[in-house]
Amino acid sequence: MSIRLPSADGGFRPYRPGTRPLAPLECGPARSRVFYSAAHVVADPLAASAEAGPAVDWEATLAFRHRLWAQGLGVAEAMDTAQRGMGLDWPTAAELIRRSAAEARSVGGRIVCGVGTDQLAAGVVHSLAAVTAAYEEQLAHAEECGAAPVLMASRALAASARDPEDYLEVYGTLLRQSARPAVLHWLGPMFDPELVGYWGHEDLDRATEVFLKIIAECPEKVDGIKVSLLDAEREVGIRRQLPAAVRCYTGDDYHYPELIAGDGELASDALLGIFDPIAPIAARAARALDLGDRVGFRELLDPTVALSRHLFAPPTRYYKTGVVLLAWLAGYQDHFTMVGGLHSARSLPHLATAYELADGLGLFPDPDLSEGRMRQLLAVHGVAS
Repeated sequence: MSIRLPSADGGFRPYRPGTRPLAPLECGPARSRVFYSAAHVVADPLAASAEAGPAVDWEATLAFRHRLWAQGLGVAEAMDTAQRGMGLDWPTAAELIRRSAAEARSVGGRIVCGVGTDQLAAGVVHSLAAVTAAYEEQLAHAEECGAAPVLMASRALAASARDPEDYLEVYGTLLRQSARPAVLHWLGPMFDPELVGYWGHEDLDRATEVFLKIIAECPEKVDGIKVSLLDAEREVGIRRQLPAAVRCYTGDDYHYPELIAGDGELASDALLGIFDPIAPIAARAARALDLGDRVGFRELLDPTVALSRHLFAPPTRYYKTGVVLLAWLAGYQDHFTMVGGLHSARSLPHLATAYELADGLGLFPDPDLSEGRMRQLLAVHGVAS
């Protein structure tokens, strides 16, 4: 039986859902690479009001993280996939870090947590001291919870920094006091338009020189750099310039298979938002890589790129909507509602294509359930499926 899906051109197309979902897989962490999935949060749709702040369904949110750990993936907590800066405020993010870090300890799961400056008021140019203090508050919280930090790109720092020296000062201060090696995060403006000119330069070659200088001054305090620029060639170039002990975590949701596979000499580790919906395939691909089967790795991961490119299509920052849609269709949560109403950020044809692509990959454990939920979504929008 087929389902009638809306197309971007205003028409409709029939689609026959698949009947062969991927079997459940439980495995240990990958040995050949470090794989982190930036995980989404499950909103509480019964929250009394938006004025009360973001409401999270903690049980469903943490259950999803346990699902990732069971498949051998690490969790990158409180990152942009979890709607940092797009609905999730710092008090809620702090609670998310506390709860997730405790759950990670209970199962021996790998976790890193986003540390930023989003407790500072938006639309105000803050002093460099205030930006540093905001980072320090969040860094201390992550460390108290037992989690390694990801120093996220800061809108406040981008607005207040006068030159590259300001970035060197802020990041140098944070790294010197960090108790654990940190991951630096370069989030491109396609993910957040307020981060144009990060590291003090719009020219990416000169920006690269700045963060390489930051690393060179405290190499023992840097675990790696996460590169989210959607530019594979540039990431390869950055990878070649890093000290041997510093990892390059790809955040490129367009080119991740080739970057993780590597060029025979160097390879990227991964910290990816797309690993949230494709975790069952990512886990299998990691296992293939551990066995030295690079061909099998690519055969597993390459077919997922079409879905990833669709979810991360411009405006890229709204990729989270498709991620949560697929979690609902897969049965990992009971509703398609997001913090801050972000479930409305993508069009119905976009969501329909996401369903089709994910179903074709076998990502829905119960195809009948996912088809039924897709029909419900279409009906809400007045489409008879």
